[in-house]
Amino acid sequence: MNSAHAMSRRLIHDSGAVAARVFTPAEANSVLGQVRPLAERMVELRARLAQLEDEQREVVRIVAGNGSGEGVGDARTPEFAKLARELQEVVDELTLIGVQLKDADTGLLDFPSQRDGEDVLLCWRVGEPAVEWYHGLEDGYAGRRRIDF
Repeated sequence: MNSAHAMSRRLIHDSGAVAARVFTPAEANSVLGQVRPLAERMVELRARLAQLEDEQREVVRIVAGNGSGEGVGDARTPEFAKLARELQEVVDELTLIGVQLKDADTGLLDFPSQRDGEDVLLCWRVGEPAVEWYHGLEDGYAGRRRIDF
């Protein structure tokens, strides 16, 4: 697992606290105007961070291949640090709204909700027009069903 991916995993776990806010489907869709640009930016940031990680790995490979250990250390660019901070800020904003980040690479988010007195998660990801799916707490993305409440 590359460092950028590991970092997003840490962000997911760090921001994965159960949100106190509970959304109805209508409320989830009403905050989507605020959530969508944040999630889209998050996906862009993750892609660029992964690209920078790949470039760093290539530099390390080339330098190591020349028999020199010089310059093989952590040569993270200022851009990497800036983008990582911005990613953390975006994740923090999403957490403050009350959504749960499930996958930073695809922009998969859950909105805590209830259906017939049972805790469920309304599910949305970047590219979808609206919050139209839900699943049980343990079902995950594979168990998504159309919202019927």
